[in-house]
Amino acid sequence: MKIVVLSDTHLPKREKGLPPRLIEDLKTTDLIIHAGDWQTLDVYKELQSYARVEGVYGNVDNEELAGLLPDKKVVEVCGFRIGITHGHGKGKTTEKRAIAAFEDEKVDCIIFGHSHIPVMRYEGDLLLFNPGSPTDKRRQKLFSFGVISISDKMVAEHIFFNE
Repeated sequence: MKIVVLSDTHLPKREKGLPPRLIEDLKTTDLIIHAGDWQTLDVYKELQSYARVEGVYGNVDNEELAGLLPDKKVVEVCGFRIGITHGHGKGKTTEKRAIAAFEDEKVDCIIFGHSHIPVMRYEGDLLLFNPGSPTDKRRQKLFSFGVISISDKMVAEHIFFNE
């Protein structure tokens, strides 16, 4: 099972469309997870043309997206429970807000966004994963997204690229 992980696409505000490097992986993915700040429903619809899409809304998403998507959700994939949240809010760091969103649930991985900063680290057995942004790198050197491969275990990686 191949999962492409996205967040903070901010389309069409930051870019006109999805970058070619991302589209390469979208063409071969089984599932797409988006951790919010899509900007418009068009991004959601475009991603659905590649694979099933699971996601949440972020702090810059319009009412249409907020009405369609939850602020957090858990999806089960091949026996692994993956929590998805954007991570915005007040107090604490983005990462700590993401962890707090699932404090009462058993998850194997938390996918979050908001900061545009790629993160991949374990807290005990819990994988914390922020894919960064494929279209709005802010202070990061490169654009990025994530790929999670699941067989008998879950393996995450960042894909970094220039354009």
